[in-house]
Amino acid sequence: MPNTKKANKSKNKAAGKDGKPGKAGKAAEPDEKGLDFPRAWVEFPDPADEEQVFRCDLTWLTSRWTCIFGSGCQGIQAGRADDGCCTLGAHFSDEDDEKRVAENVARLTPELWQFHDVGSETGWTQHDDDGEKQTRRWDGACIFLNRPGFPAGAGCSLHILAVRGGQEPLETKPDVCWQLPIRRTYEWIDRPDDTRVLQVSIGEYDRRGWGPGGHDLHWWCTSATSAHGAGKPVYVSYRAELTELMGKEGYEELVRLCEARLSSLLPMAPHPADPATT
Repeated sequence: MPNTKKANKSKNKAAGKDGKPGKAGKAAEPDEKGLDFPRAWVEFPDPADEEQVFRCDLTWLTSRWTCIFGSGCQGIQAGRADDGCCTLGAHFSDEDDEKRVAENVARLTPELWQFHDVGSETGWTQHDDDGEKQTRRWDGACIFLNRPGFPAGAGCSLHILAVRGGQEPLETKPDVCWQLPIRRTYEWIDRPDDTRVLQVSIGEYDRRGWGPGGHDLHWWCTSATSAHGAGKPVYVSYRAELTELMGKEGYEELVRLCEARLSSLLPMAPHPADPATT
């Protein structure tokens, strides 16, 4: 069971936080739907911890979103579609996150990591304007991002390391990178009987999840129709990630509730970016 009681430590920062305020209210690209629409949420006790409850967005978790990196992804910065969401680098959630990533960086070879020489000689981390540590940006994007044409393949070298080694990417990548586009947040709830419970919300990492600067992103996939054509719903395709975020028993209960929703004759509040059903 992961330690989900890190409400004070884990800030769930977006991979690209640059410390600069964004301009709210930027109009969505034509491919994107709006941010505000009806959602179906479900709340249930954590089977493994009586002091926690899960609050899950079934509209998102049963949607047909899928990552389309390299296959239509427009990128978060105009003119850099090949970066996907890796343009700004990734912040570490805590010291354990940074340590785990460092251990896997040590396993990377020049054959897997395009900028191995640069990272090994001059470092692969940097500090942002607020003094917080993140992966280094090199040549306009995260230093771990292999560019198109690299023999091992374009994309995150830490992701490639995991796939080639038979691991889950969550074992090698920074927390924020493997969690996207799932967003986990925490809130202590005071109940009328003077008891408290930690509410763990599992939902969509939409533009707002990035903070004010999220409205300035060139494009974001979670509400884009082009990224909603998967054969499997998110709760299935992100089984490993959701299990890590919720624990095995919590995930199993989520699966039961998602399947019940999908088996209903008229599921309420479908994701607007999903393909229309007939």
